[in-house]
Amino acid sequence: METSSFDIIGPAMVGPSSSHTAGAVRIGLLAHHIIKEFPTIDNTLIELHGSFAATGRGHATDRGIVAGLMGFHPDDERIKNAIQIAEKSGIKVDIKNVDLGSEAHPNTARLTFNFGGHHAGQSLVIIGASVGGGNVEIQKVDNYDTNLTGALDALVIWHLDRPGFLARVTALLACVDLNIATILTGRRMRDSEALTVIKTDSPVPDDCLSMMKRIPIVNRVARIPKF
Repeated sequence: METSSFDIIGPAMVGPSSSHTAGAVRIGLLAHHIIKEFPTIDNTLIELHGSFAATGRGHATDRGIVAGLMGFHPDDERIKNAIQIAEKSGIKVDIKNVDLGSEAHPNTARLTFNFGGHHAGQSLVIIGASVGGGNVEIQKVDNYDTNLTGALDALVIWHLDRPGFLARVTALLACVDLNIATILTGRRMRDSEALTVIKTDSPVPDDCLSMMKRIPIVNRVARIPKF
């Protein structure tokens, strides 16, 4: 896991808790960037597990996640009124408690985004945990293992599992002198759908991202900024 300044000095944040408030905002903020490339969200279900569920309302975990989903950062004073702001903006959010089992981190949230319009009936599920001091990890996206923390710039790529995919993507990144830190790929089964997370030492330029989206076997690309 990458080391960030959060490990040393902690986050600049609106309280009361780095794990339950700032961590919750960062989970929501990472999810915010992941879903940017998707069609209109009809409604969102936020499920809180463990200590998130037990003390979530008192520590503003619910407001923190909603704030992050709207693009707010941990030091944003609007966090306190995030749920009301979401309602006024027409954002439909339902918040519930859930038991994800003993293997789940105590500070875990499962976010389910349900699409509308032509994509009605489809959804995207993101699972993230606040692991202490405002540090977080998005552990799963649509049941694919991920390890997004916000400590590095990253790409999340939905694609078909075909030979040569990684070679094409890494060649594009090499053309803009972009250094790759890690690559993680998961797939349903051979030659089916897959998801790749690529962490980089600097942001992917717009023109490179545009070319990547035009690769025929790429379905969608989300660019996750470092924060």
